[in-house]
Amino acid sequence: MGEKKTVEALINGGEATAGPPLGPALGPLGVNVLQIVNAINELTKAYAGMKVPVKVIVDIDTKAFEVEIGTPSTSALIIRELGVEKGSGNPKAEKIGNLPIEKALKIAQMKMKDTYSKDVKAALKEILGTFVSMGVTVENKDPREIQKDIDRGVYEELFKGES
Repeated sequence: MGEKKTVEALINGGEATAGPPLGPALGPLGVNVLQIVNAINELTKAYAGMKVPVKVIVDIDTKAFEVEIGTPSTSALIIRELGVEKGSGNPKAEKIGNLPIEKALKIAQMKMKDTYSKDVKAALKEILGTFVSMGVTVENKDPREIQKDIDRGVYEELFKGES
């Protein structure tokens, strides 16, 4: 394996172009920028309208490349699920929406590799903190209540078959 160069960028899902930030960083490496951009867009199209961290690792000698996609922030995923513009400016007083526990679990599963949690249950409890700070309720309850319910085993059915 030859020397590798890594290019990292934050792009809009499915909207990478050969312009900045990718083109100027990749062009000098002698790779097919369009091919890389197309690969990125294919991998990030599910995150349309969200900023996605992208890492392109290029082998300087062979010009082979691999693309690694990160996950948008927890708040970006919550905003997308709710279909709102942004989080609450005053989360204590102003709630911007409510999600069912299944949607919160889906976000936890997407964020699992970015958390320090050992399992999905712990990841869900971790991301519920973001719900609190954004003014989003889960099952029409304060997310802190949901965390307590998880500890009490209320949602055990959800975690069956989860690692």
